[in-house]
Amino acid sequence: MIVVEGLLKRFQTKTEKVLAVNNISFEVARGEMVTLLGPSGCGKTTSLRCVAGLERPENGKIIINEREVVDTGKDLFTPAHLRRLGMVFQSYAIWPHMNVLQNVAYALEGERMSRAERKKRAMEVLDVVKLAPLADRPATRLSGGQQQRVAIARALVGSPDALLFDEPLSNLDAKLRAEMRTELRKLQKQINLTSIYVTHDQAEALAISDWIIVMHNGKIIETGRPTEIYRYPRHIFTAQFIGETNLIPGRVASTDAAAKKVSVDTVIGKFVGVVTRNDIRENDKVRMSIRPEDLVLAPPTEEEAWNRFTAQVEITEFAGSVIEAELACGEQRLQCLFGRDTPIAPGMEISLGFSPEACVVLPDDDFSIT
Repeated sequence: MIVVEGLLKRFQTKTEKVLAVNNISFEVARGEMVTLLGPSGCGKTTSLRCVAGLERPENGKIIINEREVVDTGKDLFTPAHLRRLGMVFQSYAIWPHMNVLQNVAYALEGERMSRAERKKRAMEVLDVVKLAPLADRPATRLSGGQQQRVAIARALVGSPDALLFDEPLSNLDAKLRAEMRTELRKLQKQINLTSIYVTHDQAEALAISDWIIVMHNGKIIETGRPTEIYRYPRHIFTAQFIGETNLIPGRVASTDAAAKKVSVDTVIGKFVGVVTRNDIRENDKVRMSIRPEDLVLAPPTEEEAWNRFTAQVEITEFAGSVIEAELACGEQRLQCLFGRDTPIAPGMEISLGFSPEACVVLPDDDFSIT
């Protein structure tokens, strides 16, 4: 288990001190994968490096497996090599003059064990990452995915208490990246190792995480399971950053506290949506967040409690499995996804709908991506 409390870190530039991590706290339960997700400069990598011992925070505590490794109040700072952590960097740093086995076993050079024991440990870990048959292969003859698995094996060979990943897939092409995130998830569950994963890739975070921590400007915006943070975000920033969404401005007409739903007067009609924030009140300015895949062509009958409206098709693009469309509803533009065989074309007027459960109502005073 990893516990981070009140972590704060500044960096000195030529003209000022930049606040990189602003008093954040979070926990990683034993055996879980927690992802720090956010845009460049949000503080996610600095947070990870503080946990690893590669940066010294100005304030805060860090506890790893019930052992304090940082407590600024006590002036306690445990060096990186004594924290029993494995780390996989963006650059795999594979030694080109060594073969696969030598690259992994090299991580044990400082340990008090025989060469035979180092080789045995390295082969056991290579077997876990499915590289044992390539143990004698020169590092220069490895693919990008194989190099990444060597880097993971090297991080695992010392039997760490936790594993840290700093954007490990960013150097791979899109197809291999998708394959390797599946491999990473399987491996992490197989060895049941507590892990922190840093990325700016939303699809990656959704695919591999037990929990996602969304960061912006050095702060934690919100934390949640992948499904809930995608379906029911609590902030405009999260709704925009994780996947695509349509944000429709409006004002709350009425509230139903028991059902956790509100009715909203918007620029394209009066709709009902769910709320994830208790601070939304009648007459508040809000944004309704609707994912493109949740807009349905020819919605169910009038008897069913669906929100309905009409729109004109402006642009359609065939994307293989779906048709991506841009719709116009007055001045409001909406993005929508239809099945690839849907008979729509620019200029058509269509009837659309969405269920109240597919729409999240968010406070309009929230900050958003600019």
